[in-house]
Amino acid sequence: MLKEPAAAQREPKTVRYDTDLVVVGGGLSGTCCAITAARAGIRVVLVTDRPVLGGNSSSEVRLWVLGATSHMGNNNRWAREGGVIDELLVENMYRNPDSNPLLFDSTLLEKVIDEPNITLLLNTAVFEVEKGASDRRRAVLRSEWVEDADGPTTRADQRSAPPITKVVGFCSQNSTRYDLTAPLFCDASGDGIVGFLAGAAFRMGAESSEEFGEKFAPSQEYGELLGHSMYFYTKDVGRPVRYVAPKFALDVTQSVPKFRSFNAQEFGCKLWWIEYGGRLDTVHDTEQIKWELWKVVYGVWDYIKNSGLFPEASTLTLEWVGTIPGKRESRRFEGDFMLTQHDVVEQRPHFDDVAFGGWSIDLHPADGVFSEKPGCNQWHSKGIYGIPYRCFYSKNVPNLFFAGRIISASHVAFGSSRVMATGAHGGQAVGMAAKVCLENNWSPRELAEPGRVKLLQQELLKTGQHIPGLRLHDEQDLAQTARISASSEFVLDELQEDTEPLPMEFSLGQLLPLGAGKVPRFIVHPYASATTELEVELRLCSRPDSYTPDVLAEALTLPLRPGRNCLSLQFGTVLEKPAYAFLIFRK
Repeated sequence: MLKEPAAAQREPKTVRYDTDLVVVGGGLSGTCCAITAARAGIRVVLVTDRPVLGGNSSSEVRLWVLGATSHMGNNNRWAREGGVIDELLVENMYRNPDSNPLLFDSTLLEKVIDEPNITLLLNTAVFEVEKGASDRRRAVLRSEWVEDADGPTTRADQRSAPPITKVVGFCSQNSTRYDLTAPLFCDASGDGIVGFLAGAAFRMGAESSEEFGEKFAPSQEYGELLGHSMYFYTKDVGRPVRYVAPKFALDVTQSVPKFRSFNAQEFGCKLWWIEYGGRLDTVHDTEQIKWELWKVVYGVWDYIKNSGLFPEASTLTLEWVGTIPGKRESRRFEGDFMLTQHDVVEQRPHFDDVAFGGWSIDLHPADGVFSEKPGCNQWHSKGIYGIPYRCFYSKNVPNLFFAGRIISASHVAFGSSRVMATGAHGGQAVGMAAKVCLENNWSPRELAEPGRVKLLQQELLKTGQHIPGLRLHDEQDLAQTARISASSEFVLDELQEDTEPLPMEFSLGQLLPLGAGKVPRFIVHPYASATTELEVELRLCSRPDSYTPDVLAEALTLPLRPGRNCLSLQFGTVLEKPAYAFLIFRK
């Protein structure tokens, strides 16, 4: 029995950890940062205020993991992010082919607790930051260098800025306070709680088009912030189920302009456009936003179940409704470089690229589900783009990294860099950067020196992290000097017909790997219902790492007669080096 006399007040139990790197935020960016750092040999405390890992991809929100591949919605090919995020997604595909969100939770948890260098603190919210300097931190933050920026820079003097020495968290499940000290910290919290409390410079909302010359910058009427979303799952129980809506449910036929888009077949993140909050403070008004989204979700289900328009929904019931909203945008913190529309669209290279993106510039109207506008506007670049290391640390807090959607980017560029696989890829760069900084007693900014960041880039390449335009140079890597031999070869000279002819409803293309020299002859067998002509184009890509056929090499116009035709496509183009080419058949 425990019996204590009355006291004026009490303090919670306190547990202290002194480690090498504290990562705040257990989404995919924080998780991949922690695993990468731990495998590189440094001690990590990973702290999150949620009961599971994964952030928006977890069972609490259930959003799909998007990245440069755009789920084959753009021209990017072979653009899947490598490193830890690829390992997680491949493992999930093996274990969880039915995409059960609970199983993805368990995969992430297993991967983290399997790392002996990681201490995981779930259900622990960071609420306090202390700044100062101990001897240990002075060793890491001892010097300063002057950079030559190659783009928009927001550099500030760090020499007199005190570093973070401790973050404090509280776990509501065990009533325990955690004091976490380290020489380096990474804020991957989504809203940037550590950066905010530490006084790091940040932005919220959209820049004017004049600030960076961004033509995609939204107007005030369109809105400056992306909102939150909340999803629901349905289940067929095989018998009629009635539904009585709560009093707070909205009549979506009166409040949602696009209510006719709702149907009984779509649920989960297919309804990503159930979005709200872009006109509010997406940090401090989140509870208000959540309630409005609940009103919409339960109103949508009332419309599907009780409008009489969906008889197929009679045996459906609500299986799950989100209890926290999935956040898209809040604070974006300023680093020594700010990614802008030009970096994304023009695919600009940077001397310190450590990650890449490839999702479209994807902006949403601030009124979300209540807007009459399309749910999003997407602008795709011609291929992937590099993200500089200087986007991943604070310009004024000398030992603070950023990962995820809060990195240094304009609102327009954020429209692309915000997605989870891209954030995870950047988190891996931060995890490795922490290892390199500690190994060499460099601050995050000191590592950004052109002569030093190459070390980070090579360490990342060793782990499978693709960086646009860079190759691995490792004398100990036997694959660098290995020779490939085969006992025999198969020369593919024909792709045989394997189906009945299909009508050509739109232009079609075939991506082909071609060797240097004269383009070979192709033979195709199109069918025609009447005498006509077929236009065929040979197209190339303007960049070797893009797969957009933006360069017309040659065009042919060939006659077609009714029935099956045999066409010989002979181009005169000569390729100076191996390249991917497109055969385009114009409708």
